[in-house]
Amino acid sequence: MLSDNKIAARAAREIKEGQVVNCGIGIPSLIPKFTPVDKPFLIHSENGILGVGPPSSIKNADRNLIDAGATYICVNSGASFFDISLSFTIIRGGHLDIAFLGALEVDESGDLANWIIPGKYSPGIGGGMELAQKAKRVIVTITHTTKDGSPKILRKCKLPVTAKSCVNTIITELGVIDVTPNGLLLRELAEDTDVNTLFQRTEASIKLPDGEIPRF
Repeated sequence: MLSDNKIAARAAREIKEGQVVNCGIGIPSLIPKFTPVDKPFLIHSENGILGVGPPSSIKNADRNLIDAGATYICVNSGASFFDISLSFTIIRGGHLDIAFLGALEVDESGDLANWIIPGKYSPGIGGGMELAQKAKRVIVTITHTTKDGSPKILRKCKLPVTAKSCVNTIITELGVIDVTPNGLLLRELAEDTDVNTLFQRTEASIKLPDGEIPRF
């Protein structure tokens, strides 16, 4: 399984019945492909949809049905559509149980940088700032390093920060890491890696749990 799909499949297991979740741009947009059809929960998109389904094939795409990242989507039975004002009322009112967000960098205090690299074009911060601040739980889904092998999990973010101390959990192709008051804690380790590899590809310090580390 490719890294992005592996991360999305593991992230989908964090969703519980009855929750309202938002799946951001990038890897988070793959999460609906891996959620069980018999688990009742709702996916919110900040452009005004509640009840988002999996991505649509190009062949069956409806040009009127896109998510906030402009990906063609399906919707589930009973889905609702509303204006962006109501959509952000849902966000600002604290009604999202989980926001799954991508990231350029995340640090050991839970700071998130995910909207701009200085000198490169960005369409703007969008709804990411409010999702990061207002969701009950923020889960970052990222590859563990950049394409050139540089760590994305840092002691301190170097890029402009989207929101401070907002991240609760980081899921990469190597592990599941929780942000705690005492620093980063490894919760699970991927089957195809080892602790030393994870440490070598991480700038921040990560603590190990007591006992055996679960695998995914």
